[in-house]
Formats: sequence, C-alpha cells, structure tokens
Amino acid sequence: MKPNDARILRGAAIFTAVAGLIAVVASGLVAGWSGAAGAGLGVLVAAGFFGPGLYVLSRVAHRWPELLFGAAFLIYTTQVVVLVVLMLVLRDASFLHGRAFATGVMTGMVAWLAGQIWSNLKVKTLYVDPEAASGASSGPEGRA
Repeated sequence: MKPNDARILRGAAIFTAVAGLIAVVASGLVAGWSGAAGAGLGVLVAAGFFGPGLYVLSRVAHRWPELLFGAAFLIYTTQVVVLVVLMLVLRDASFLHGRAFATGVMTGMVAWLAGQIWSNLKVKTLYVDPEAASGASSGPEGRA
C-alpha cells in the first residue's frame, strides 16, 4: 500500500472512531446498555465494510489504474447494498437495539466517507511524476 493510501485509510478510520464514540455515548444515554452495544456494533460493521473496500481499491489503483473508476463504483455500490440488507435482516434481532444499531451503521458510514474526503483533500497526490517526465524526454524523440 502506498503511503498516500495509508494516510487516507488512517484519516477515515480516525473520523469513524471519533464519530463512533459519540454515537455509542449518545445511544447509551438514550437507550441504555443495549443501545450503546448496538451503536458500537453498527460502527464496527460500517468500518469493517469500508476499510477493506478502500484497501482493495488502493490495490486496484496500483495494479490496474485504468479500472479505478469502475472498481470504485462497484465496491461502493456493493458495500451500501450489503449494509442495507444487513440492516434489514437485523432490524428485528432481539439481542441488540435496532435503532441504535442502524444509527451506528449510518454514523459510521457517513463518518468514513467524510474522513475519506477530508484525507483525500489533505494528501498531496502527484498527477504527473516529474522523474518519469524528465526521463521520457531522453527517449526515442531525443535521438538523432
């Protein structure tokens, strides 16, 4: 994983952890222990979905940069669909507070995306590699 990708992953994880802590405390105050546990599990589920997705996307960008947009769209769409299905399956689960779980998932998802956007804006990614550009000028067109 490239250092820029690691910084983006770390930034998104930090945002999610802070927002998750706030969601757990708020759900704990509103719904008690089951609310706090549900919100915590929801945030962990969201981070568990989006963290590996970002890792896979960075691997695709490294190996097949021409497939980056399609892979990003496919990964994000799949993650959101699976999260919605998971929330629908677990909405009537008796072992956790359903609304707190849904709040935790949504909080984790929004915080992850906000952290990823913020990290992308802060990371200085080169669009043109200056060393490769200077090496290209001594290529075939530089010869007589």
